[in-house]
Amino acid sequence: MNTFIYDWRVPINQVLKLSSLLLTLTVLTACAQMSSTVAKPTGISSDNHDALVKYYEGVAKDAKLRLQANKKVLEEYEARPYYFGRQGLDAKSHALANVRAYEKTIQESLAFADLHRKIAMEQKRNLANKLGSTQDRDFTSKITEYSEYSVNKGL
Repeated sequence: MNTFIYDWRVPINQVLKLSSLLLTLTVLTACAQMSSTVAKPTGISSDNHDALVKYYEGVAKDAKLRLQANKKVLEEYEARPYYFGRQGLDAKSHALANVRAYEKTIQESLAFADLHRKIAMEQKRNLANKLGSTQDRDFTSKITEYSEYSVNKGL
């Protein structure tokens, strides 16, 4: 007769494997970059393209100021590396990373500003075309005032 002996180590191993998997996935998702460097504006409707152009140009201007500051810091690190000691290499690589990030932000925000500028111009052009076509319709309605052009002569 076989007796079933419950081994308590099997469920614990499964729980440990599952918890380590969940922890790994949590760390990976927390460290992953989810979006581009230019954040989506809040408080501006998606169809107000003139405001979006101003927003993205402002982002580019702010990034350009920060880029200049980081380039200045980088020049100081390169000119006098002996002032900063061992931490100077870390600070220099951090400044280089910031310069690359701000250059990318400037490029993306200016591209978004150009895109929204084109869309705004197209919307204005479409609106002008619609207004022009309604004026033509008003002109045709005046023809019915004259009796010689009236369709219902004999009725």
